[in-house]
Amino acid sequence: MTDDVGDLKAALRAAPPADPAARAEALRLALENFDRLQGSADPARLMTDRPMEGRGVLSGAFQMLKKLASRPVLAATTSAAALVAGMVIVLPLIDLGAVPGTAPKPVAVETTNESRQRIEEVPAEAEQLASPPVLVAPAPMAKAAPEGGAMTRMAAPEADAMLADAPMMEMAMEPVAAADPDMAAPPKENTEAFANAPTNPVKVTAEEPVSTFSIDVDTASYAMVRQSLNAGFLPDPASVRVEEMVNRFPYSYPAPAADEAFRPTVTVMPTPWNPGTRLVHIAIQGALPEVKARPPLNLVFLIDTSGSMDDPMKLPLLKQSLALVLPELRPEDQVAIVSYAGSAGQVLPPTPARDRAAILDALDRLAAGGSTAGAEGIALAYQVAQGMTAEGEVSRVLLATDGDFNVGMADPEALKGFIAREREAGIYLSVLGFGRGNLDDATMQALAQNGNGMAAYIDSLSEARKVLVDQLTGALFPIADNVKIQVEWNPVAVAEYRLIGYETRALRREDFNNDKVDAGDIGAGAQVTAIYEITAPGSPALLNDPLRYGAATPPTPGAELGFLRLRHVAPGETESRLQETPILPEMSAPGDEARFAVAMAGFGQLLTGATYLGGWGWSEAIALAQGARGEDAFGYRAEALGLMRLAEALDR
Repeated sequence: MTDDVGDLKAALRAAPPADPAARAEALRLALENFDRLQGSADPARLMTDRPMEGRGVLSGAFQMLKKLASRPVLAATTSAAALVAGMVIVLPLIDLGAVPGTAPKPVAVETTNESRQRIEEVPAEAEQLASPPVLVAPAPMAKAAPEGGAMTRMAAPEADAMLADAPMMEMAMEPVAAADPDMAAPPKENTEAFANAPTNPVKVTAEEPVSTFSIDVDTASYAMVRQSLNAGFLPDPASVRVEEMVNRFPYSYPAPAADEAFRPTVTVMPTPWNPGTRLVHIAIQGALPEVKARPPLNLVFLIDTSGSMDDPMKLPLLKQSLALVLPELRPEDQVAIVSYAGSAGQVLPPTPARDRAAILDALDRLAAGGSTAGAEGIALAYQVAQGMTAEGEVSRVLLATDGDFNVGMADPEALKGFIAREREAGIYLSVLGFGRGNLDDATMQALAQNGNGMAAYIDSLSEARKVLVDQLTGALFPIADNVKIQVEWNPVAVAEYRLIGYETRALRREDFNNDKVDAGDIGAGAQVTAIYEITAPGSPALLNDPLRYGAATPPTPGAELGFLRLRHVAPGETESRLQETPILPEMSAPGDEARFAVAMAGFGQLLTGATYLGGWGWSEAIALAQGARGEDAFGYRAEALGLMRLAEALDR
């Protein structure tokens, strides 16, 4: 028995004689199997018929399995997979690298009748699973030859390396086409234009003792600053108008006497950012007549429905904002709606405010599209307003737009002339801006200033409520037109001065007494704040050297700092009235109202470059505003503090 086992072992160790014919036959079968398993015998599937979603091996398999719900189908797919696996086994059994003299026989794989029947029963959805692309070959593999050359065979180490990487490959993944740069969406162009001017310089009193400007209560700049900061970036300095930052907030200023349209209050205080200067805070409070006493109102909504308004922060917000106005109107007031895009048209004829459903329905039907025929829309709105106006009534046009005027009188100067002529008939124009990207602030400011109306920017329903509800009376019912401010500074008490803000409202000295030169208006209950920074003679904070040949003005203790003059035209009158107030040097502890206004002036200056603030920065501005919050019924001041902190973080 032992000898038999030994003989068997010896026989197994002995190498069989080489058989060239068997070797050639095995090689032929291997190549035949390799070629047969490349590609698919099925016709190619059309590209347009391919599913565009869920591409890839796993997602494709999951989708197919959802469709193959019956047990016979599942059995068929299992048999098909087994068949393919059996075919793959053929190649590993052919060892082309065997020891010479061996003649391994290829293993033939037969398909049974049962498996054939199951494969034929597979529906069309499962056909591709029956012949998936397979990466075959622990055996040597064929390499594609260079063009015109013969196929070469991969050595065994190369094949092993490819097989080692095979599990990492997603076999049925369709190639992902590279993004075509020509098909990429172009970036949205920013065409914003802002109405602004260089920061007011420090002026020498001996050379230019008089400062004159038009009063104004616009607040659009603050809302644009807020929108920018909430979007995560510091605002464009050109979009910041410091006086609008200051005038954004309600203040508790002393009310005027019963027979006065407004009352000025002057406060002198130390400058928080410069101990060598002082601030002169001028506050003007407008009278607030009883609402019952106001005349009937005719309101024309002029709505931009051009293609540029197709944005959630534009036309949809505009509709919601204008809807807030309706509950504030009296039943006898009238509302009309004019829209413009490629052309202008009347959407709603003059309708009593009590018919709120009809007005809201007309607003709801508005849709954006087309170019922007702004001038045509303005002309039609004025025509409608003129037809609504009766004796003793007030008519106003309320333009709501993103400011993109590209058809008609796009030049602000041409629009200003047109609006100025219409203003003489007593129909004022106010402008509400919506959205960013193509906001034409310059045109909006030109229209509002020449239409004796306000300019506001609406970035939220909260801002819409403030402008169109809380401040509606002041915006629509002026109590003083053509209001101008002039301050004459006394050179013996003030060597230098600068007006903080109001760069776009500057007037020439001679314009103050000329009633034909238009200026701003004060609405019922409106408040206006202006701040000057002044420097006394001999102060170390003086920025200008004394003239070599100029006579030095010795300081006079107790002398007036200056003289404030206010000029306005009462509604319905043509000649202006003059009101004068001396600016005395006595300083008292400023209240929260003046201190918060100064903090907002500092906020605006920090956003525009802080030219005159020295080392005073964000922390000091925030501390000043925090200490002067006072009563903040609507949270406006708390919001400003949050924006200041956000600006500080972004400025780092």
